[in-house]
Amino acid sequence: MKECDFMRDDLGLYIHIPFCGKKCPYCSFYSVPYSKSGVELYCERTKELIKKYGGLYSSKNLDTIYIGGGTPSLIGTSRLSSLVRTACKSFGAEPAEVTIEVNPSSGLLLDFSELKSAGINRVSVGLQSANLDELKILGRRHTAHDAAALAEKIRGAGIDNISFDLMLCTPQQSLESLARSIDFCDKNGVSHISAYMLKIEENTEFYERRSELKLPDEDKESEMYLFMCKELECRGYGQYEISNFSKSGFESRHNLKYWNCGDYLGLGPAAHSLIDGRRFYYENSFDDYYGDKTVYESDGGYPEEYSMLRLRLADGLRNDLYRERFSRDIPREYFSRAKELASHGLAEVDGSSIRLTPEGFLLSNAVTAKILWG
Repeated sequence: MKECDFMRDDLGLYIHIPFCGKKCPYCSFYSVPYSKSGVELYCERTKELIKKYGGLYSSKNLDTIYIGGGTPSLIGTSRLSSLVRTACKSFGAEPAEVTIEVNPSSGLLLDFSELKSAGINRVSVGLQSANLDELKILGRRHTAHDAAALAEKIRGAGIDNISFDLMLCTPQQSLESLARSIDFCDKNGVSHISAYMLKIEENTEFYERRSELKLPDEDKESEMYLFMCKELECRGYGQYEISNFSKSGFESRHNLKYWNCGDYLGLGPAAHSLIDGRRFYYENSFDDYYGDKTVYESDGGYPEEYSMLRLRLADGLRNDLYRERFSRDIPREYFSRAKELASHGLAEVDGSSIRLTPEGFLLSNAVTAKILWG
């Protein structure tokens, strides 16, 4: 898939499922305990809003759907299928990519043949680690065997686009244990891997326990990240974003919208949207969500924001795409600043693009700020 495949009239739909069986100790995403009545009300109200926005944005082409959480697999096959079918009918579309996030335990209870029939063709599995001791520390209740069995079940239903999530720099993780997790993903034939470095966020159990956690220092974090990038490359997973790797042609179309400042609609408490240059979101409130009360955040998609997000991509900031979007070239000062960083191995620069190296990705906030603002 080429970057120019993204059209300004395409729209991605994100549906947040804010229910979990148990909150993971590192998770800062908005979620509440699962309840059957709460889920039923939530899904019905969400379908009403899907129908409303399907009419409001009928001129746009719904080309991706992503159902995330929380733990979407907890709500079951019929509800997931109904949400997708409602979206396709309301927008009059057959999206090219429809993703659901699943937990390896609750995911085993889903009927993936039915989900495929509803239009779901991509599954993101929250593996995090293939090592039991690390899973226990992370508060995960599944095993690597569960994840392997789930991948086999998904593939048996005819869905071949499978992504595994990995976490880096977790308590007591080593290069050897990370290598085992990478090898596990490869042996299970997944087409995509998202690998996120653990961040200790406020309002999490890990934050309260941060003084007792055995976390790697900055040098070890860098070593783990660069080791992972090299290992995945050797196994045919190309890095296309700071934390995302895939086999050729299996990049996440939906997530690429975020980094290309494409249009997307987010439904659910804490869900964010960018549509026609306007960013807005729902507060962490079911009442506000059920009342469709959104909050204006800012204008979006302007040149500096676009440049900042594009520099998250391995493809980098490209002059042809920049000119197509803004009818002018990338500012020359970006190139001159990037050349200075290139001398330190943090960026690659030619006459038409600026790209961060893996070493640059490790310092992406500082490197990006230097390029854009000096």
